[in-house]
Amino acid sequence: QGPTPDQRRPCPVQSESDQVRSDQSRRSTAASASSRSQFPPPAARRSRQPRSPPPPTAGRRSSPAPPASAAVFNRLSAYAPTKSPPRAIQVKQMTTSEPVQGSWELEPSRPRVLLAASGSVAAIKFESLCRVFSEWAEVRAVATKSSLHFVDRSSLPSDVILYTDDDEWSTWTKIGDEVLHIELRKWADIMVIAPLSANTLAKIAGGLCDNLLTCIVRAWDYKKPIFVAPAMNTFMWNNPFTARHIETISQLGISLVPPTTKRLACGDYGNGAMAEPSQIHTTVRLACKSQTFGMGISPANPSSSRPV
Repeated sequence: QGPTPDQRRPCPVQSESDQVRSDQSRRSTAASASSRSQFPPPAARRSRQPRSPPPPTAGRRSSPAPPASAAVFNRLSAYAPTKSPPRAIQVKQMTTSEPVQGSWELEPSRPRVLLAASGSVAAIKFESLCRVFSEWAEVRAVATKSSLHFVDRSSLPSDVILYTDDDEWSTWTKIGDEVLHIELRKWADIMVIAPLSANTLAKIAGGLCDNLLTCIVRAWDYKKPIFVAPAMNTFMWNNPFTARHIETISQLGISLVPPTTKRLACGDYGNGAMAEPSQIHTTVRLACKSQTFGMGISPANPSSSRPV
């Protein structure tokens, strides 16, 4: 049989624009189906665990860990007071115009006086000097080798200990032992050199320390007073070097008990005799009571004067 009339009906002809729209619709449908196949449904996306952060890249440095001291500081900061700390107590410091107090004022006990004799014929009065000072103070004595020609050791008061140059070396045997001239300097509140010979005066002015006496003076704490009573021939006293040496030791704060004019042991008459022991004793006591020690120059700072 031949085709029916309906089968013989020709297909309608599509226009060019209809064909383009049909192709775009097919491509859109295919892309939508492809995207649905790549991503899971919303329920599946919610069930996934969050991703861990990616490791640092090879070229980037990680931040360094804080130092241990920072942790300690943070712990200590937790205990910091909330209020400002109290104001520090203001300690009054001694100025250059204030007198220096010695143990004779701070303590009711007697002062400690170190008496020293150098090689002058006036050392024959050293025994009297020790006796008059022993009535007021606790006394220790030092004698140079030359002064022992005139000092009678047996005549000294029994409570006065006499030290010589030999004791300086015999008391030390090993490291850690006490050094005699340092211990005597620490012990004494006051030092009195009487008589002061021209030789010992020159040594002190030049800073020499070749015996026990001069070592004590060189190591002396000049906040404590030193008194000297020179004794020498008139021409030695009037020598220009003597004036220079007296000026030098006065700059250190050493107080002078000036010599007197009288007939000297050598037979000459003139200035240079040591003051009498009673006069030396009175001068030292009055000076300590009124604290009128010589104005001196601090060895550490020669441009600043202070009372000593």
